[in-house]
Amino acid sequence: MTSKILVIGATGNIGKVIVQGSAKSGHATFALVREASLSDPVKAKLVESFKDLGVTILYGSLTDKESLVNAIKQVEVVISAVGRAQILDQINIIDAIKESGNVKRFLPSEFDNDVDRTVAIEPATATLSNYNRKAQIRRAIEAAKIPYTYVVTGCFAGFFVPCLGQCHLRLTSPPRDKVSIYDSGNGKGSRYICLYVTLYVTCVCLVLIYFSFAAIFNIEEDIATYTLKAVDDPRTVNKILYIYPPKNIVSQNDMVGFWERKIGKTLDKTYVSEEELLKSIEETQPPIDFAMGLIHTIFVKSDHTSFDIDPSFGVEASELYPEVKYTTIDEYLNRFV
Repeated sequence: MTSKILVIGATGNIGKVIVQGSAKSGHATFALVREASLSDPVKAKLVESFKDLGVTILYGSLTDKESLVNAIKQVEVVISAVGRAQILDQINIIDAIKESGNVKRFLPSEFDNDVDRTVAIEPATATLSNYNRKAQIRRAIEAAKIPYTYVVTGCFAGFFVPCLGQCHLRLTSPPRDKVSIYDSGNGKGSRYICLYVTLYVTCVCLVLIYFSFAAIFNIEEDIATYTLKAVDDPRTVNKILYIYPPKNIVSQNDMVGFWERKIGKTLDKTYVSEEELLKSIEETQPPIDFAMGLIHTIFVKSDHTSFDIDPSFGVEASELYPEVKYTTIDEYLNRFV
């Protein structure tokens, strides 16, 4: 039997996809929406589309305790997809879950890097601060003894791939003339990554995969699919769900190469050293400095693949759910040709 799911941050980039995926997968789905957001025509239309899918719309906010508790009392699973500005406001969700006493799983707003294992450094201040806030929420969840799943997705393909990693440029289609490559374009070095694969429940095999340090990219719909698979799965309770499908572990050079083969043209490449990138971050104003900080931690420091996924704390989504046919980054780029 599928759980009733409440999505908070339902009109956001990943929140709306989770709401849609939840409803289509047969979950009784609830979306917490601020009434003030309906003054935005785009969000109002989105909310109407939720209703068409059978989603129950609940009006309230993170700062309205009564509405929050009332909403949470109606479900078994709470998924938060709130944005950066509201990360610490999730303390209110934790308090409401404790008061309601009926939630069997909480998925806080992560959908990013593993904040406990990040290699983000100063001066990428905005990036590091965001990770620190998410880590604070993790500790609060654990202290409250609330069953959780932390969903670590790597990069949203919709944000990073159309710009071939140059996310500060906010491009909607890959460039056809030139591209900036950060550091070597392959990340820092190469290594073996350990993946523990359970076979027929009776044995655990250690699989070693060798690759250059790289980044993880996933389309938002696949992120939602894996997330919703995990909400009722006992294997993911109190674990980190890493959405790291093998074909989407790619370097910036890989991504550029996919695109060059599709358009039959070699792009003019400008190589930006780590020192040059850090200097640019220091001299850039928000919010562009945040995007450039992401470039540093993801492409230069190889945040996504700088550690092993150990079964003591994490599981990998494409291993748990091999039936999911995910979209590879090579395939995703076809839509721009």
